[in-house]
Amino acid sequence: MNKGKEKIYNILDELNIKYIKHEHEAVYTIKEVNNLQLDIEGQHCKNLFLRNRKGNIHYLLILCDEKMADLKALAKEIGSTPLSMASEERLYKHLGLTPGSVTPFGLMNNSDKKVKVLLDKDLKHDGKINFHPNTNTATLTIDYEDFYKFLQWTGNEIKEVNI
Repeated sequence: MNKGKEKIYNILDELNIKYIKHEHEAVYTIKEVNNLQLDIEGQHCKNLFLRNRKGNIHYLLILCDEKMADLKALAKEIGSTPLSMASEERLYKHLGLTPGSVTPFGLMNNSDKKVKVLLDKDLKHDGKINFHPNTNTATLTIDYEDFYKFLQWTGNEIKEVNI
């Protein structure tokens, strides 16, 4: 079993967070997840690892899978310099993840707590939401309230945003 996946299962169990595991073939995009035609309840989420212009502030944007992120508007909303996608190297350095497996559960690897979480306000209305457990060969379904509990456990700054 993937060590990152095993570790997140242990953390969720310790936090008394219930989840449903869905094992599947490796997927790299939301489109590929949808093409699998799995019967997974809840909102699938898209996760973008971003940086500001100087590259000294990093963000994990979590949004509904069908939405497109307007990075210019988002930067204005959060009072940041222009935002862009962070490199693979930065993703691995800060979250211990690789492209195709970006997930909020990677925050468990962000020991300096410098990655800021930007959370789509609409997610809280969906009840159940879905994320990869630090690998793109599985999906976890989790209640929004429990997911927020995990985010608080990480100690990273959380800001709800309009997408």
